Amino acid sequence: MSTPGPDQSRQLLDGVRAHTQAAIDAELGRLHLTLDWCHLHETHDEDDAAVFSDHGIPLAGPGAPMVSEFAVMELGAALAMSTDSAKRYVGAVLEIRFRLPRIWARVETGELGFWKARWIAEHTKCLPMAGAAYVDQQVAYCAHKVSYAEVERQIATAMARFDPEQAEKLRRQAADGRKLDVHKDDLSLEGTIEVSGTLDAQDALDFDAAINRLAADRKAAGSSEPLDVRRAQAAGDLARGQNMLPFGDDEDGEGGFETGLRPSSTTEAPAVIKVTRVIDLHVHEAGVFGDPNATVGRCGRRPVLVETIREWCGAPGTTVINLKPVRDLADHVHVAAYEHPARLIEQDDLVDHHCVFPWCTRPAERCDHDHVTPYNKGGPTCSCNSAPLCRGHHRLKTHGRWSYDVLDRGNYLWHSPHGHTYRRDHTGTEPVVRQRP
Repeated sequence: MSTPGPDQSRQLLDGVRAHTQAAIDAELGRLHLTLDWCHLHETHDEDDAAVFSDHGIPLAGPGAPMVSEFAVMELGAALAMSTDSAKRYVGAVLEIRFRLPRIWARVETGELGFWKARWIAEHTKCLPMAGAAYVDQQVAYCAHKVSYAEVERQIATAMARFDPEQAEKLRRQAADGRKLDVHKDDLSLEGTIEVSGTLDAQDALDFDAAINRLAADRKAAGSSEPLDVRRAQAAGDLARGQNMLPFGDDEDGEGGFETGLRPSSTTEAPAVIKVTRVIDLHVHEAGVFGDPNATVGRCGRRPVLVETIREWCGAPGTTVINLKPVRDLADHVHVAAYEHPARLIEQDDLVDHHCVFPWCTRPAERCDHDHVTPYNKGGPTCSCNSAPLCRGHHRLKTHGRWSYDVLDRGNYLWHSPHGHTYRRDHTGTEPVVRQRP
């Protein structure tokens, strides 16, 4: 197979970008025609056309106009969509145009693809007008590159802040929906059974920590099984009350050390497994002191109702609260060694959250920590020369002729082998378009 030259590769990539832009332009034309059609058939009363068995239907959230149902049906036929699909499409268009004006402006300029704006709109329809405006303000400037997970976090925050009654209702429903299912009727030929469930966050984290500990004990005892297999085996050990003996503590009858699993005696009280875990909770002082308007905190990066945090912190005998000072992410960490110290790794994780390669969403805590300028080429081990890269993108940067520069802390400029440039920051990735001569 012949190897394509750099000019041919660059032409192909430029062609892909040109066709992508043409598709954006075509979608914009369809959006404007759809809005014109909706304006022509807008109604202000659900019974406007009742005499003809037609009526206005609300397709977006509060504040967006209603449109004649028959008109939507006819539009759907022209769009080659089913009526239900047309209603969802028109609802998203109206939601963006009338309730998410900042996002609509980004769509009109071609900076934000309608497919991404539509996904946001479908998740804001349930919000009151103030909640939709909050999401619009929080994500519009970076909607073209922000992750779906971040949009979901902002929508959850808006729900808690602007519709607290609904948020509390959903919280109680979630608590009532906790379950753990062992699908005994679906025993496979190989002898495995699926287990699924929804647990309280504290219970789930404790369970995960206990499983991880028992899986690690199995590895220390000589197991060569993969981690996932050892975790599955550990669930059985936990269910049977079995626990690994700590090495070096108890001797067997022959002077050696007992290894492996020891079943709990049926006459003894079950052993209590002590689990140590850390949850980073962020609560504004107003929420700590009972301000009714401070309803949302954070667990890591995800919004959590303050009431839920109160319940976690008030659980008797299960929670130890450690207060730490606010970390200064602008602090410059520097060491005269190749290995990244723990404080630099923690700082990287808190600044970037993910692998910093374009569009990668691998969590930073599961990444390598890269020297942007290689250590063997004089790059220091410090805050200004360190960033998280997942293993695959670390290899790509080292061996695949990709490179990147640190513009400032958490802000990176990537260069591909074929001359394309991408800017990556905490909000996501955007291509840097080359100016044509």
